[in-house]
Amino acid sequence: MDQKYNRQAVARLSRGKRVLDCFTHTGSFGLNAAMGGAVHVHSVDISETAVEMARENARRNGLLDVMDFEAANVFDLLPSLPCGAKSDYDFVILDPPAFTKSRQTVEHAMRGYKEINLRAMKLLPRGGYLATCSCSHFMTDALFRDMLRSAAFDAGVPCGKSRPASNRPTIQFFGTSRKRTI
Repeated sequence: MDQKYNRQAVARLSRGKRVLDCFTHTGSFGLNAAMGGAVHVHSVDISETAVEMARENARRNGLLDVMDFEAANVFDLLPSLPCGAKSDYDFVILDPPAFTKSRQTVEHAMRGYKEINLRAMKLLPRGGYLATCSCSHFMTDALFRDMLRSAAFDAGVPCGKSRPASNRPTIQFFGTSRKRTI
């Protein structure tokens, strides 16, 4: 329920987009993207069971013609995909499980979040969208935003509140819920 508004935002942004939904679980973000008018949604999760649940949810909603599914490790998948202008996707959704459940592992979690966000940023072509989340209680908004700025810097993507005059890709921050979405 805490992702309701984030899923609505994904649906609004997905019209005409080719979407990669990572860590799909039961497919909620991917389903909303498809229902919002995405041209195609590729939903990925490491769990075969989760992929089957997502596929069944797509079937129940009449979305199998727009969606496909893959059981894969997102950390392995992202670096294997074509990047930038050659990318198969112009919208990437990252909704991973909690990478940390204690203060002692926050630094390790930051590395994991940065890795997947950096790879997703590199994957996107100019003008692409990234919806990214953290449900880790100990990953504060400030830490998550700092990690995103660092990933954007390393990916060569300007990071700011508005699109620069050069129309270069920019990471823009928008509202969050209990489950942080940027």
